[in-house]
Amino acid sequence: MSGGLVTLGETMALFRPTGIGSLAHESEFRLAIGGAESNVAIGVARLGGTAAWIGRVGADSLGERVSRELRAERVDARVVVDGGARTGLMIKERRTPDHTGVLYYRAGSAGSRISPDDLDGALIRAAGVLHITGITPALSTSAAGAVFAAVDLADEAGVPVSFDVNHRATLWSAAEAVPVYQELARRADLVFAGEDEAAMLVGNGPPADLAARIAALGPGQVLIKRGAEGCFALIDGVAHEVAARTVSVVDTVGAGDAFVAGYLAELLAGEPAAARLATAVAAGAFACLGPGDWESLPRRADLAMLDRTDPVTR
Repeated sequence: MSGGLVTLGETMALFRPTGIGSLAHESEFRLAIGGAESNVAIGVARLGGTAAWIGRVGADSLGERVSRELRAERVDARVVVDGGARTGLMIKERRTPDHTGVLYYRAGSAGSRISPDDLDGALIRAAGVLHITGITPALSTSAAGAVFAAVDLADEAGVPVSFDVNHRATLWSAAEAVPVYQELARRADLVFAGEDEAAMLVGNGPPADLAARIAALGPGQVLIKRGAEGCFALIDGVAHEVAARTVSVVDTVGAGDAFVAGYLAELLAGEPAAARLATAVAAGAFACLGPGDWESLPRRADLAMLDRTDPVTR
């Protein structure tokens, strides 16, 4: 498969407390960035693929941070600097060791103002795969327009479309989201969804039934992400079940994006379904070994560490 990954969406600045407890009492924070689509782009780049991200940031220091981090990770960041809006912000709150809440400050943000005019048609038409999520169309009318315009460009050029449902209940209700998700699933070649997300689209059922019903909408490849249970995939009519890798979990945030990145990196490299799924599961597991939205995403050499028993490499 020629070309690399192209994706689009909003990447925000991220403040994460260094301790555990209510934000009413925390005083020390780390500054980073985060966004589902850019996480996938970074994941693909770290696994040796090429990746480009299209998005908007504000004319501010946080926007500079987004652009700099992506480019440092070898992502071709096609950034529009918006002088009329600020870069979006999310703040994490780790109330207990086992639970993290996320607060978003993104209404009217620069990223939410992405529009079809921001797309690089030549870039999308030359892609190996276009990756979109259900987050971006929830941001604004113009953002939804950008997603569907990108899919139109990919369709015209015969570029496969990858769609990760990635439902965000804080952005829109299921009633608002489902018709959009179903339309994107119909137009996609690959669909990624958690079990709850798949049930939103096609009704409740076991993973095999969920995948079959989504495949009936049109995509040839459907992957049901099951977290600690691994994944179920229906690829060109063939069912695959892959167990999760056992790891000592530090933070599960970003694991789903790592899974998608692992699968798409292997798809772009022309690898068969079994290899795509093995790398997806391994990448998702590795991402759980450290904190952060993307900082723990693996490189190729890192994946071998999952099989090591000696805690020290000399």
